[in-house]
Amino acid sequence: MDVIDRLAGIAPGSPLDAIRDGRLQARKHAQAAYDALFKPASEADASRAERLAIACFVSGLHGQPGVEAYYLEGLSDSEAPAAWRDAIAGAVAAGKGQGPFGRYPKGPLSGEDTPGPVLTLDGSLKAALGPRLAAAFEHTHMLVFHPRDSSPAHLQALIDGGWSTTGIVVISQLVAFLSYQIRVAAGLRVLNGRLA
Repeated sequence: MDVIDRLAGIAPGSPLDAIRDGRLQARKHAQAAYDALFKPASEADASRAERLAIACFVSGLHGQPGVEAYYLEGLSDSEAPAAWRDAIAGAVAAGKGQGPFGRYPKGPLSGEDTPGPVLTLDGSLKAALGPRLAAAFEHTHMLVFHPRDSSPAHLQALIDGGWSTTGIVVISQLVAFLSYQIRVAAGLRVLNGRLA
């Protein structure tokens, strides 16, 4: 099952399916990236449930309910605590915004600096998510909305939350991949509507 096809509503044999087959390597590699991130050989540094929770959060921040529902379905089938589902919804509500925000180093791009909120989860959400996932969500929000503001202090917050350096890389890979997947699926849904 090609996940982007599912998220974009592409039926086998449809005109859009044929168009995607024209870029077969891109299609295969996108699915392979999904498989590597969500069906990993090892969950030592980031469990499947944590990965799916981060995916739900990223999808929610991007305002993509269909993508979020897909990952929530996976989360429900995982070993995730039941409290995570409501906590994810609460974190999405607390973190939604219109970015990107951030500051450039002093210089010609400084005129494009845009202030914006930084997510700090409240105590009840942190308790429901646990320290690891709470730290991951706050960092994920930084990567989604403040990509140019990330700093060593933000990485230290992940380490303090219980993440290994490999786990931190996994979080970054998830955010990057999901940003790509969400945009591709949204674009294909628009194109699919025009071809119908």
